[in-house]
Amino acid sequence: MDVQNQEPLANMTSNEDKVTYRDSTYEIVSKVAYLLGVPKRIFENEHEAPKLEVYEKLEQEKAARIIRHLCIIRTAIERNFKHINGKMVSEYRSILSMPEYIPPESIEQLRLDGVSFFKNSSKKLYQHIVEINRLISDRINNCKKYFPLWLNWQYVKELFIMPDGLQESGTKAAASLYYQYRACYPYQVYMNWAPKDEGNVLYNDKKFVTLLYQWHDDYFTEYSKVSDAGSYIKGSIYEFIATSEKVVLVVDCENSDPYKLCATLKSLDYQHTKKIASIILFDDVHTASAWRILESFTKIPVEHILIERVKQNKSLVDIMLTARACQEHYKNNVDSFVIVSSDSDYWGLISSLSEARFLVMIERGHSSPDLRNALLNAGIFYCYIDDFYSGDSEDIKMSALYKEMYRYIDKAVQLNVNTMFEEALRTTRIEMSEAEKKQFMAQHIRTMQMFISPEGEVVLEFKHK
Repeated sequence: MDVQNQEPLANMTSNEDKVTYRDSTYEIVSKVAYLLGVPKRIFENEHEAPKLEVYEKLEQEKAARIIRHLCIIRTAIERNFKHINGKMVSEYRSILSMPEYIPPESIEQLRLDGVSFFKNSSKKLYQHIVEINRLISDRINNCKKYFPLWLNWQYVKELFIMPDGLQESGTKAAASLYYQYRACYPYQVYMNWAPKDEGNVLYNDKKFVTLLYQWHDDYFTEYSKVSDAGSYIKGSIYEFIATSEKVVLVVDCENSDPYKLCATLKSLDYQHTKKIASIILFDDVHTASAWRILESFTKIPVEHILIERVKQNKSLVDIMLTARACQEHYKNNVDSFVIVSSDSDYWGLISSLSEARFLVMIERGHSSPDLRNALLNAGIFYCYIDDFYSGDSEDIKMSALYKEMYRYIDKAVQLNVNTMFEEALRTTRIEMSEAEKKQFMAQHIRTMQMFISPEGEVVLEFKHK
């Protein structure tokens, strides 16, 4: 099989891929491509999947740089093994003296980052590969932090680990496989997989994670984490806003997911959405506290209305939302509304304000066919907030979790150590000079430690003999 004159399959995109994996993101493939050592020119090409902004971000990370340049050198050796080995045997040359085969800039960058794979005791080429494999194996976990929690890190990690790569037999097997199927490897960089004609496995996130899980006899199903609403959906939203005089986004918090809405707002271009005058949250006192985080993920002003119940079994959110929308329309001259709710009760509001314009955002699994048909027949555009990229929703959820825990701590813990110390002195009738107080505070109180019992109880202890 002559791979030298073949068009690299990794760079070919089929029409089937364009349809099957449309509306995908490129965050994961860009990070994998960077770490595997895909050339920078690929990132600079706007027609290729890997994104330059991801490259530039990871270039600032030492852990990522080390893996990238180790992989670049490993691929260079695999690609030119016969030539390099021949010169080492016949001309007694070191691989450090072969810039035509081994990129000197990668060697230099590794040196600057405090890493060396070259050992004078290594007389055979495979021994250099073994050392590179050892360094990659030892350091690849340092790159786990660059990938989201929802992605199986073990699957990603294995791409960088050469099977039996610390033995000569393993390096020979990998070299033979790479040489035979080099055209199938993404951008012809080495990685650990069972190579076959998959097209460009780094085509986009949706295709990559689908194949990655399949290679491990697993199935990836959370496609909202690797896809984003298509240009038609976003374009329709932008056009709706642009052709409006004044827009308000109203949210039924009982019938919407705060994390999905945050993800939706994050994925929309603020230059197009800044015309939205405000976001009004209509929130029952019993709904999720996560709505408090929305302000952190949008520049649009947020008004949060908490609605008490007259009867505990009856929410008034829909009535209050309807009343406020009418007020915004007739009093504040709002001509356009974006309603975020999967509740069909708002059809009454939509049909009543005949002069207002509406765009509705719903959840795929919580909206009825009747509502969707009614919107469709009335010519009102609707979209699913499920379709917007949610791959970074872990950040949103963590933010909500930390905010709630801080709120709980502020409510549950009221401790001032200065007051505590003064009260202890008063109760024990111990007199101290100001100097003694400062010394005691520094040695015993400010060094107080916190422990958590197996039952979750917080225990504070002083350091003392």
